[in-house]
Amino acid sequence: MTDTVIHPTAFIEQGAVIGAGCEIGPFCHIGPEVRLGDRVTLKSHVVVAGRTVVGDETVIFPFSCIGEVPQDLKFKGESTQLIIGARNRIREHVTMNTGTEGGGGITRVGDDGLYMAGCHVAHDVQIGNRVIVVNSAALAGHCILEDDVIIGGLSGIHQFVRIGQGAIIGAVTMVTNDVIPYGLVQAPRGVLDGLNLVGLKRRGVSRSDITSLRAAFQMLAQGEGAFQDRARRLGEETESVYVSQIVNFVTGHSDRSYLTPGQG
Repeated sequence: MTDTVIHPTAFIEQGAVIGAGCEIGPFCHIGPEVRLGDRVTLKSHVVVAGRTVVGDETVIFPFSCIGEVPQDLKFKGESTQLIIGARNRIREHVTMNTGTEGGGGITRVGDDGLYMAGCHVAHDVQIGNRVIVVNSAALAGHCILEDDVIIGGLSGIHQFVRIGQGAIIGAVTMVTNDVIPYGLVQAPRGVLDGLNLVGLKRRGVSRSDITSLRAAFQMLAQGEGAFQDRARRLGEETESVYVSQIVNFVTGHSDRSYLTPGQG
């Protein structure tokens, strides 16, 4: 625990592993199976429980509860995990639960995320890198969020839903079906209303790729045949890596089907 600073009111149970350079603030509680990486900061009144790993340089703000058991009546106390990557910012009152045996046993959070006040990450959720979950949004069990996803405040993501890379979900939105990469979803019942053009431009995606994505979206919206058939035809015609990513997403496995353009 080289250079680690632990407030005298913090309680760290025997067996916990604390990395170098950590800062553990007043009234924090760290369970016996917790592993904190190097330079992790727990501000104050933070609970880290269960078989939880917190990656290097992650900061957890007051009154967050990280690694408690799932809110799932099927959970019977089996030994499961929560693995959090590096450099995350987990703000006040955030809850993240461990996995369940039926869901693979691991809830996983990637690197460089921002989890804003009061949001919830349920059991067996799999989250990529650079994800933002805004205040009071909730991710139900078994959801998958790929890299660079943004979930707007007060939104809810139904269990087993997949959200593709770079998609954005507007505020106060309920998402009950899979969302294509770079999709823009808004309205109370989650309508696929276009592409996340702002996010694409901020990432420096070329104009030609954005044009290809726009054309692909129009074909998905108005082409002949079923949604997946349109996607397969796109895959045969496109040379864009970004469009191919959408094709692979739509032609992959889904537990919840897909949001299609203009339809909730």
